[in-house]
Amino acid sequence: MHKPGDVILGGLFEVHYTSVFPELSFTSEPNKLSCQGFDSSAFRHAMTMAFAIDEINKNSNLLPNVTLGYSLYDNCATLVVGFSAALSLVSGREEQFLLQENCSGTPPVLGIVGDSFSTFSIATSDVIGLFHLPIVSYFATCSCLSDRNRFPSFFRTIPSDAFQVHAMIQILKRFGWTWAGLLVSDDDYGLHAAQSFQTELVQSGGGCLAYTEILPWGENPAELRRIVDVMKKSTARVVIVFAHQITMIQLMEEVVRQNVTGLQWMASEAWTAAAVLQTPRLMPYLGGTLGIAIRRGEIPGLRDFLLKTHPDLYDSNNSGDSMVKQFWEHTFQCRFAPPPAGWVESGGAICTGEEDLETVETEFLDVSNLRPEYNIYKAVYALAYALDDMLRCVPGSGPFIGHSCASLQRLESWQFLYYLEKVNFTTSFGDQVSFDENGDALPIYDIMNWLWLPDGRTKVQNVGVVKKTTFTDQPPRSVCSESCPPGTRMARKNGQPVCCFDCVPCSERKFSNKTDSMECTSCPEDFWSSPQRDHCVPKKTEFLSYHEPLGICLTTVSLLGTFICAVVLGVFLYYRSTPMVRANNSELSFLLLVSLKLCFLCSLLFIGRPRLWTCQLRHAAFGISFVLCVSCILVKTMVVLAVFKASKPGGGANLKWFGAVQQRGTVFALTCIQAAICVVWIVSASPLPHKNTQYHNDKI
Repeated sequence: MHKPGDVILGGLFEVHYTSVFPELSFTSEPNKLSCQGFDSSAFRHAMTMAFAIDEINKNSNLLPNVTLGYSLYDNCATLVVGFSAALSLVSGREEQFLLQENCSGTPPVLGIVGDSFSTFSIATSDVIGLFHLPIVSYFATCSCLSDRNRFPSFFRTIPSDAFQVHAMIQILKRFGWTWAGLLVSDDDYGLHAAQSFQTELVQSGGGCLAYTEILPWGENPAELRRIVDVMKKSTARVVIVFAHQITMIQLMEEVVRQNVTGLQWMASEAWTAAAVLQTPRLMPYLGGTLGIAIRRGEIPGLRDFLLKTHPDLYDSNNSGDSMVKQFWEHTFQCRFAPPPAGWVESGGAICTGEEDLETVETEFLDVSNLRPEYNIYKAVYALAYALDDMLRCVPGSGPFIGHSCASLQRLESWQFLYYLEKVNFTTSFGDQVSFDENGDALPIYDIMNWLWLPDGRTKVQNVGVVKKTTFTDQPPRSVCSESCPPGTRMARKNGQPVCCFDCVPCSERKFSNKTDSMECTSCPEDFWSSPQRDHCVPKKTEFLSYHEPLGICLTTVSLLGTFICAVVLGVFLYYRSTPMVRANNSELSFLLLVSLKLCFLCSLLFIGRPRLWTCQLRHAAFGISFVLCVSCILVKTMVVLAVFKASKPGGGANLKWFGAVQQRGTVFALTCIQAAICVVWIVSASPLPHKNTQYHNDKI
């Protein structure tokens, strides 16, 4: 399709999705390559560019004195066709748009919108870049195209795969999917996406890949069967696919054949919006798919423009193979004269050109979900705004040597690139369009979810947006020194104004809990500053605890000793009237067992957090209990010695000093002496809990 103008924009689109190469022949008639499989939605892409140029030509504020024309080509989803078309645009050998009365020579091809495939864009940019002719792609996402050294004149209005990969990993993290499979197409788009995905997944620590498989190009049932078998046997329930629509169609045929269900699919932008996959036959397998989709936009007036599509408007030279004529034949199932032999006989209709587009149901007129079209629209406007900026240059204040400006008559491609790199505008839909240093657009994607409704219908629902802006709404900061955060204090710089200072961290045992503190505050005695020095925390208190091994052992021994004494005391009480117990001085024995129990129990006062009463009681209680115990043993020993002496002649007088009253009195007197000592000690120099901070600054 061609339209004349002062400046020509080229376009490369995939109007046919397959091609058949001719067999080699030695006949005089050359065999032409045949493009097959007309795609109405892809033809709508081409017509969107025609609409954008028509809209710009009607806009008196944009390029007021310049008329844009276009030359649109079909790449037939074949590299050699797309590459040949790109070279035709650069060389200007096509003649359809040269027939102008007042112009000698070819109008300049200012830039090319396309191509849709990353591989095609790489091949085309490698060559076209030598001429510095800008290429603005609307669908090529390979991150490799961001290499400015290799592709100095490549731009795109679709985000790079690097951002798409980042968005997918964020979705994986959001749902906690750490075990997934990765399928990619066997081309630059898929292979670079796989490399980026694996690298970023490792760096983010977001999970692992159960398998990575490369989907074959063309018919390869055996390889597809093997890949689907890998998916079927894997425990990974999430499958991420970076592939083109035609590759997914072939893959899903094998998935259906093997009946692989229960998978959560994640789609790249290349097939998220593929209506051919959103069918009742495939939704049992693809229902619930999450996809990264090109940003949807609104293009007012596009449908009315598409309704005006007619072969006579775009085929002034009556060439029989124009895009519009092929679209007409595909839509109305007719053929323009002369039809192929046997066409009429077989029931085929002849196109009259009077057919009405509004009477047929065609995807061509569906403008409810404009995604690639929106990118094409932005690409055309980016070229137009760059040209407008260039033509508004005032001589003497231009950006080139000697402050000169570029002119349309002597335009160098590198001059136009200068303005395209700096283009910045906002679409009527509210999206900002500009390019970074690599020629990439501001990243923005829609997140889509495929829903299979109970009535059998399919709905693709927008469930989120992923984007990154070049600026924020915050005003710029202009300060000599940034504010000192809590945990630091301001320290003036010598010889500098008061606005210039350093932020010095607070020392140990000091804190500041305000911004721009002049001094740090000391923490209380029993507190220590936090690691951030922004508040005080209680010091850790260490003492012999019931939960420590030593505390557990002491408690166990204490209770065990008390229990044994209690058992023996119980036995003695039970047999208190027997000669054995009575001969053993039962009263002192009972007192001795009670004192031993008290001695064992006193050790419990040394375990646990020290209190005032435990400090006062632990030494006094043990001292009195221990003296009581030793006194009983002393008296019993002296009684035994007296008995032995009494057994000798003349020794009976000794026993009168060791009667029951004397025994009790001795024990009581000795115990009272110890009790008096303890009372005096507690009254005069009472022990108190002491917090020792000498060993560790942050511990008590």
